Amino acid sequence: MSGQDVDGVEPSADELPSFDRRYREMLGAGLDLLDQGVTVFDADLRMVAWNKAFLRLLDFPESLARAGGNFEDFIRYNAERGDYGPGDVEAQIAERLARARSFEPHATERVRPNGQILSIRGFPLPHQGFISVYTDITGQRHSQAQAARYQAELEAHIRSRTDALTRANVELTAAVESNKAITCALQRSEQRLREIADAIPAAVAYFDREWVYRYANKGYAEWFGWSVSEVEGRKIREVVGQEVFAIVSPWVSRALAGERVTYEYTLTGRDGMPAQARSTLVPDMGSDGTVIGCYVHSVDVTEIRRTLAALAQAQKMEAIGQLTGGLAHDFNNMLTVVIGNLVALKENHPDDPLTENFVEPAMHAANRGAELIRRLLGFARRQPLEPKPVEVNELILGMSKLIRRSLPGTIAVSTASREPCLVALVDAHPLENALLNLALNARDAMPNGGELRIESSLEQLSPAAAADLEVLPGDYVQIAVSDNGMGMDGSTMARVFEPFFTTKQFGSGSGLGLSMVYGFVKQSGGGVRIRSRQARGTTVALLLPSVAEAEQPDTLPAGGRVHEADLAGKLVLLAEDDADVRAVVRMQLAELGCAVVEAESGAEAADMVENIPAIALVISDVVMPGTMDGRALARFVRRFRPGLPVVLMSGFAETRADLLDEPDLPLLSKPFSRDKLLAALRPLAA
Repeated sequence: MSGQDVDGVEPSADELPSFDRRYREMLGAGLDLLDQGVTVFDADLRMVAWNKAFLRLLDFPESLARAGGNFEDFIRYNAERGDYGPGDVEAQIAERLARARSFEPHATERVRPNGQILSIRGFPLPHQGFISVYTDITGQRHSQAQAARYQAELEAHIRSRTDALTRANVELTAAVESNKAITCALQRSEQRLREIADAIPAAVAYFDREWVYRYANKGYAEWFGWSVSEVEGRKIREVVGQEVFAIVSPWVSRALAGERVTYEYTLTGRDGMPAQARSTLVPDMGSDGTVIGCYVHSVDVTEIRRTLAALAQAQKMEAIGQLTGGLAHDFNNMLTVVIGNLVALKENHPDDPLTENFVEPAMHAANRGAELIRRLLGFARRQPLEPKPVEVNELILGMSKLIRRSLPGTIAVSTASREPCLVALVDAHPLENALLNLALNARDAMPNGGELRIESSLEQLSPAAAADLEVLPGDYVQIAVSDNGMGMDGSTMARVFEPFFTTKQFGSGSGLGLSMVYGFVKQSGGGVRIRSRQARGTTVALLLPSVAEAEQPDTLPAGGRVHEADLAGKLVLLAEDDADVRAVVRMQLAELGCAVVEAESGAEAADMVENIPAIALVISDVVMPGTMDGRALARFVRRFRPGLPVVLMSGFAETRADLLDEPDLPLLSKPFSRDKLLAALRPLAA
């Protein structure tokens, strides 16, 4: 898909610039990461783009999907295999082609012969093309059907119990009329029935056609803050309150007109927090067929809604993580080329005034791009960390100086610690970035000045508190960053950790700050607490795993300084499929005095290892085309020439995890400078 134009003609390699080819490959790879199927057809109903999920969801052969392919081919394939049901195949095809040529927005659901349910949504594009999105909603529809069955069973049970109660009351009332001695038994029976109704895990009530409650069980009365005796005889508006009454009154009117209705609404729960309720109103018909009242059955669905929201959020975060991890390799390759060439240009023209005006800003922007990719990977928990014991109090004191210089004079900065020594197992550099990020957020929340306080303490999390934070119980180092600024409302608090969500003006923030802090802390095995009140301020507390004592930092042994002379004259085999990246790394190796032979694939590199005994080092990209990638090449070298050193380089963040079974195999993360390349190669060349 990425190597073809819209007419389905395969351009030659000379006609298609490498950047455009990489762009199309990136677009195709990004679309293939989606769980939903996607197709794009032009004004002549020719295929422009698609992804693998589309072919998988509709069971289309890969040979059918090609750039420039006709929309009719897919319709005919479906019709001939019976996807549209019985009927004339040509008529089915003609009908669907006519609808497609109208280029109107459409949304439909289709049940395939295998029982799969697809949601198909189409949206017109400029020049009368259209894009279609295919979603498998089979599980969703089955869940809805199951929920409806459960609801129907519960309602049937309630109706059965209600009928039994009604019959019992009628029988007891008749007995009282004939024999007053049964009055006591009636009262006892009524009390027993009330106890049974109160024990039902649902809110049950009855009101008459005058909108007056005649019965309510204990759960229903307490839901609205009343006792049972207080509810009976009162009007609906008085019991539920004006806010809820405005929502439910249209449904009550429909129920009293003879319609059975089910609806949901929000009310303030007994804990003061918003709660979601689902109510069903069942009309009570008199002997003459008129509605004399309604039965009410209500259940609390707050936890169900929270669970569904949490699931949707988890799916969204997983999609972001997958997309970020997949694109990181290509972006890091591009940045390797850009940064490598800019460094070479600066070193070759150190005294040129244009270097300061043009090269240095470009290097700064490229490094910012690399940092953005690193931060996105950190949020997606795909950026490898290097946790070590860190004395948190010392780190905070060191950062406080930088923070004071970064904040205006109207903001006072103070630090405090409840313990003389607090050691956390964490990567120090991302922690410093997190504290600086929180300080800058606090600055924006205090435009007129205020106080920023950073406080550290040792917190012991109980099993319940640890479960809320999704961590293990035990001791944690807490770093709390507090301000007395504007604070946040509930809706902002609910979205504060979402990536790209920001309350700042357009262009003033990326919306990645707090989400990156959250991702880093979770990746470090900790949790984040946040408290905020409007006009009172905000406190963000980072809880990090605590350790007993800090290890001494490693020091370089005498003579451990990296020297370029150690690599001079070495023959290095460079295996990299990206020609631009290969050119930059070759240039860096040449500047270190190395002779370089190049390979575009793992198989080509393996042949060179077999036939060129002078090769002293192998540096290979992890991801390469063909059956032999960088890992397979490293395994081949170790078998064929056990003493030949190998260094892998990669733009994929998860590669370190893939190499856990070979911890002694060096890994160089892209983008990298010549110094980092030298530091990785020198120990192997000694």
